[in-house]
Amino acid sequence: MGVEPVGSSSETAAQDDGVWMSACSFTIFTMTSGFGLLECGRVSAKDEVNVMVKNVVDMIFGGLAYWVAGFGLTFGSYAEWSNPFVGVGDFFFDPERNDTANFNEKGLSYTMFIFQMSFATTTSTIVSAGMAERIHLKSHCFISFFITLVHAVSGHWVWAREGIFRRIGVIDSAGCSCVHLVGGVSGLVATLYLKPRRHRFGSNGNKNISDPTKAILGFFMLWWGWVAFNTASNYAVSHKQWTEGTRSAVATIMASAGGGIVTVVISRVTMRKIEIDMLIDGMLASLVSTTAGCLFYTPWQAIAVGSIGSAAALSIYPLTEWAHIDDPVGIIPVHVVGSFWGMIAPSIFLNKDYGLDTNQVTNDMQLNGLLYGGGFTLLGLQTLAACVIALWSAVCSFVILYTLQHSPIGLRISKYDEELGADLREHGLSGQNIQSYRVEKKITAQQLSAVMTTIVRWRIKARLGAQRRKRLAELTAAAREDGMQQQGYGGNAFEMRLVRRRQSNAAVNEAHTSAA
Repeated sequence: MGVEPVGSSSETAAQDDGVWMSACSFTIFTMTSGFGLLECGRVSAKDEVNVMVKNVVDMIFGGLAYWVAGFGLTFGSYAEWSNPFVGVGDFFFDPERNDTANFNEKGLSYTMFIFQMSFATTTSTIVSAGMAERIHLKSHCFISFFITLVHAVSGHWVWAREGIFRRIGVIDSAGCSCVHLVGGVSGLVATLYLKPRRHRFGSNGNKNISDPTKAILGFFMLWWGWVAFNTASNYAVSHKQWTEGTRSAVATIMASAGGGIVTVVISRVTMRKIEIDMLIDGMLASLVSTTAGCLFYTPWQAIAVGSIGSAAALSIYPLTEWAHIDDPVGIIPVHVVGSFWGMIAPSIFLNKDYGLDTNQVTNDMQLNGLLYGGGFTLLGLQTLAACVIALWSAVCSFVILYTLQHSPIGLRISKYDEELGADLREHGLSGQNIQSYRVEKKITAQQLSAVMTTIVRWRIKARLGAQRRKRLAELTAAAREDGMQQQGYGGNAFEMRLVRRRQSNAAVNEAHTSAA
């Protein structure tokens, strides 16, 4: 992958490309902070810190997995084992082992690794959003590691020159399928496998959102990171490729503008107000929609793609609620619906004339979309790639989750731990209110046990109190009925009611004593 420097300006071209991609990689890594803020702002206050820690884990274990095998599975260049399905070579990435590579080639290899690693860790972060507030931190470490490898294999299919889908003409400039669709489908499988959080559905169900301001700030960080995410996906600024980058930047912004307008209108019409969840998910879906064809879209095409993506994503809201699918951070509308539309969009809007004649990173087959006389060929290819990668992600994620659940590591936290919150159980932090996490202090095992005991006793007392109030209400009603039926015999009626009340109190006190 990438651009090989040619001619007398090869060293200058390599330097320019390396600096450009490194700078964009640093910007993309800031998206991790955005994911963290977006997640912790949309979960309950008692899990905010745990969510941020899991985003750190995604970088640590996802990055390790990509160094060990991920880069090699995608771009492995061992010629004798070259094949369309998986990369071979470059495991435990270290360009210094290649004695035949020159200075520029080694430099570009380092640049390519850090850039692609930022994409890989994004995949595992998407999955973590679908499992928010329901799994152990130790389980999440393993999931981050192995989901990165799932991404790496599918990345070979669409990005490597010998990859099966790239060879037949599939277009995916910035990881619409191998990043967002892999993460979205894996997160969907995870949230179905784990089942909903306590008190999420039912007559008293609700969606906890601890801090909308954090969620919006996280979205802003993702928004500006997305410009680098798409713009640098041609891997270079030399050899006229900077023109693709600038077109991609404009397309990214205009898609979010079109998607934002549609989102505001839909939210206002359906909810009579601007819902924070809908605003964020609608605009993120518009950004995801651009990732497959971002290097080719003109401004009006980008507006159309982003608008349709937002509308499609928000249309799925009623279905997820009806099906009781607990999606805390909106991965289904954003990364499943948005990704499928993003893969289909090039088959409609792509014009091969907007690409480069040489140094292409996608559309090697020079295909056109439906609007430019390309017929249904590209539509069939894009649909095939999306379905195969979705199936691959679903199967792999299920195997990972099933294996962890039936291993000593475990998977889902208990209902009591979920009630207390992962901040307390995983990190020993206590003290939150309904709006924000205020106190961070270590507690001992004895203190934790006392807290849990107090909570259990309080719940028992509350239940018994409710039973007592219900019984007294029944006695009051019975006494009124006796009074109406026994007028003139009030003394005995009063004595009867007094006896019934004493018997009821004795029964409740006996139950309270046995429970304590």
